[in-house]
Amino acid sequence: MIIKSVILSGGSGTRLWPASRESYPKQLLPLTGERSLLQETGLRLKDFGAREVDPRPLVVTNEEYRFIIAEQLRQIGVRSPQIVLEPFGRNTAPALTLAALAAQEEGDPILLVMPADHVITDVAAFQQSIADGSAFAADGALVTFGIVPDRPETGYGYIRSGDALAEGQLGRALLEFVEKPDRDTAQRYVDSGEYFWNSGIFMMKASVWMRAIRRFNPDMASACEAAYAGRKPDADFIRLEQGAFERCPSDSIDYAVMERLADAPELGTGVVVPMAAGWSDVGAWDALWAVSDKDAAGNAGRGQVLFEDCRNTLVHSGSRLVAAVGCDDMVVVETPDAVMVAHKDHTQDVKKVVARLKAEGRSLTKSHRKVYRPWGWYDSIDAGERFQVKRIVVNPGAKLSLQMHHHRAEHWVVVKGTAEVTCGERTFLLGENESTYIPLGHTHRLANPGKVPLEIIEVQSGSYLGEDDIVRFEDTYGRSS
Repeated sequence: MIIKSVILSGGSGTRLWPASRESYPKQLLPLTGERSLLQETGLRLKDFGAREVDPRPLVVTNEEYRFIIAEQLRQIGVRSPQIVLEPFGRNTAPALTLAALAAQEEGDPILLVMPADHVITDVAAFQQSIADGSAFAADGALVTFGIVPDRPETGYGYIRSGDALAEGQLGRALLEFVEKPDRDTAQRYVDSGEYFWNSGIFMMKASVWMRAIRRFNPDMASACEAAYAGRKPDADFIRLEQGAFERCPSDSIDYAVMERLADAPELGTGVVVPMAAGWSDVGAWDALWAVSDKDAAGNAGRGQVLFEDCRNTLVHSGSRLVAAVGCDDMVVVETPDAVMVAHKDHTQDVKKVVARLKAEGRSLTKSHRKVYRPWGWYDSIDAGERFQVKRIVVNPGAKLSLQMHHHRAEHWVVVKGTAEVTCGERTFLLGENESTYIPLGHTHRLANPGKVPLEIIEVQSGSYLGEDDIVRFEDTYGRSS
């Protein structure tokens, strides 16, 4: 029986602002190494020897992240992944139901359900726990993985476990899920040895999950089945029938099924497998500091960082040198368009800053200055009244949509590579150090016919420079706006 990785990649990670934004959230960021959290999740079962692993993970995400996810998986060698696109966020239970339906197209694999935004520092220990859990899942159990707590953490939910299910096996009976406790209660949980942190990682056969969700939440099951039945394949993507999915209730895997198993033992045994693998959900900047490599004074830095007389401090630099002097228990995060400074004890309150920015209508919560597109990316390097300057990079063989603007003209200067330019009825090539002008109202397109990235500088001028001033006539990537 093979294992199929199911990666849940929703959520915006607001407590990791300003690095994490709605259009490019924490799971897409390289927070702990060279690879993003999504990529690390996709590689977590590499060289797993206990069971055969399907090389194509199944990712459940939303429309906005589809091309970024596909590209990041391609970069780590994943070919033809299955990416299910939810029209709306409906929490983890519907996401898993859709994944189970897709997985059953090719049999009845064991599903390993993993959030895309977690950190695991000990992959060998993780894989051993997965091997232990797969034995229970193969026998029809619904398995969750409980993190062995090393402190009385109040920011996590807990799982209460019972007796060992079999001699020589690590699995324990699943008794209940417990909400985030206060500190005294958390300390009692840790001291008892019965409680584990809720990792949000699950394992079961696809058919076992479908049987359980049909019993406990038939409305969710029928809505997901209808949405999946009306699906439209689109390259690596599976697009659901929007009207059917709109009727789907929202609920988590915990609440929808796992907490209710005791009432229906015929559906499968609930099992907790302990895991001690350097796990963190990286829910806030203090959690990232906890799992980061540190110097002798407890400081963790990423990017261009200089520490002077600092202790237990995290500095995350995205674009320039950040020098920290005399900082104790601080977090400093720099991006090209925002800087956040907080005491480690207050990192959970970053979400309050995000809420204020949203209330003020600020775009800083939505996107970075550097914005990724299916064809490459652009960086808005300067702007003022009636002008904006962008650095644009187009991947080899890629092209932007055939489009027109009502309110702006554009000047393009090729810095590197070869550009194929369409302007009105003309199509022509531009080499390095050559330029062209796109008048207001003219239909145009930029393409890269070469084998190296195309880089241009674009100067926009006009009365309105917003990204919504685009009329698309033709688009390779199926975008209408």
